[in-house]
Amino acid sequence: MASVNEIEIATAAETLDGDALRQRACTELLRQRAMELGLLAADDPAPREGAISAAASRAIEALIAQELAGPEPDEAACRRHYEANARHYAQGERVQVRHVLFAVTPGVDVGLLRQRAESHLITLRASNLAAFTEAAKELSNCPSGADGGRLGWLTADDCAPEFAKELFGRSEIGVLPRLLHSRFGLHIAAIDAREPGRLPDFEQVRDAVAQHMRQLHQISALRQYLQTLAADAQLQGVELQQATSPLVQ
Repeated sequence: MASVNEIEIATAAETLDGDALRQRACTELLRQRAMELGLLAADDPAPREGAISAAASRAIEALIAQELAGPEPDEAACRRHYEANARHYAQGERVQVRHVLFAVTPGVDVGLLRQRAESHLITLRASNLAAFTEAAKELSNCPSGADGGRLGWLTADDCAPEFAKELFGRSEIGVLPRLLHSRFGLHIAAIDAREPGRLPDFEQVRDAVAQHMRQLHQISALRQYLQTLAADAQLQGVELQQATSPLVQ
């Protein structure tokens, strides 16, 4: 695989946390690879404050489709996945949730916010319902804080996907032992009750199972692909784990 041009992350490290810097680096690796393969014009404008052009976005999607296409999951593999992950496909599951939201807003120091949220998480895991209620009223950036953080009974469709992923298809009750991340910020969440959903027959969710398996493959392949690109690049201002053997010959 051809070498990738040198990449510089222009924004100073103190203005972005590590995750944001890595995200910019990964996007730029893919953008430059798309140029190499002729999927994007060589004069495509460089990203500004992390934002790429519409053409670059389309080219990266085309690159992923071209370079990371995997084998179509067969019937036997789909059935094994369905049986091993039955809770993921349950329909009608509900959870009764409370939370404390630490909102990520422009200019906030995400590292310090995370430390603050984690310190309260440790305290609330060892506290009673009344303490959680008071913490939500005092600390939460969500309107539900006025009601002790109560969100009531929720289904997966009621939540942002990244939030639902942490709540559903599990068996945990009580204050969850980890912070939940969503587009709104960091959450301390507590599950008061669960109502399990109904598991549909395999034939009813065969297409959903196959699509989920494709997504899992693509996530894994993209991670390896980025590591390979990083191994061929010279990165400044950010470090990425680098692959020692190429994914694409």
